[in-house]
Amino acid sequence: MGSTPMHALAHIVARQRVLHHQRCGERLCFHGAPPILPPFPTLLMPPKPGPIAKPAHPATRAPGEVRIIGGHLKRSKLTVADHPGLRPTPDRVRETLFNWLGQDLTGLRCLDLFAGSGALGLEAASRGAARVDMVERDARLAELLADACTRLNASQVTVHVQDALQFAERCAAESFDVVFIDPPFAEAEGGLHERALAAAKRVVPTGGLVYLEAPEARLVAACASNPAWQIRRQARAGSVHYALLQRQPDSTPTH
Repeated sequence: MGSTPMHALAHIVARQRVLHHQRCGERLCFHGAPPILPPFPTLLMPPKPGPIAKPAHPATRAPGEVRIIGGHLKRSKLTVADHPGLRPTPDRVRETLFNWLGQDLTGLRCLDLFAGSGALGLEAASRGAARVDMVERDARLAELLADACTRLNASQVTVHVQDALQFAERCAAESFDVVFIDPPFAEAEGGLHERALAAAKRVVPTGGLVYLEAPEARLVAACASNPAWQIRRQARAGSVHYALLQRQPDSTPTH
């Protein structure tokens, strides 16, 4: 067999390369004589992805949720709006509080002075409270509370869009058995806890209970230093200091 000329062999090799690449779905364009391709195909790396463009407007943070942890409304969800200073009482703290209260609040009259998410007031309603008044000065939060009461069929709950202290001043004396006081922590230094506790003194009878939640132990101690109150239970969970106070009889002046 005769030998094949070198230029003819080059064309045969190039043609084989072309057929190979066509079978692989590639398009090759030649100008002039087809070049001799390298013995191994060149691997083309995908381009390095560029930075992901950020949206022009950041996504709005979705509202959070808390759940009622006891009673006939157990596991019901409550919306926590994205609102400055709104800080629902943690599950662990609520569980401890209602253990202190005895779980069953049947027949009791409860007042949630700084309702916020409604976690305390609706927890009381879930556990049988006969009446729950929730006070919230922010109209948007109060609307969410009213919607939750409707959705949960909590007919014994009334939502009041009003300042907490003004509401307490207008309540009849000894009109509640349990009062929840959990003001915004940002306002703690202004004496809001002390003023709220003073307002609660008039609306609970002797033996009545007040739940107090504060960012510092000294605030709880300062409130409890008043002889009108006695600490029944006290605890801490992280940065939350909380206590259950009981109304004491007014001291009888001596003659």
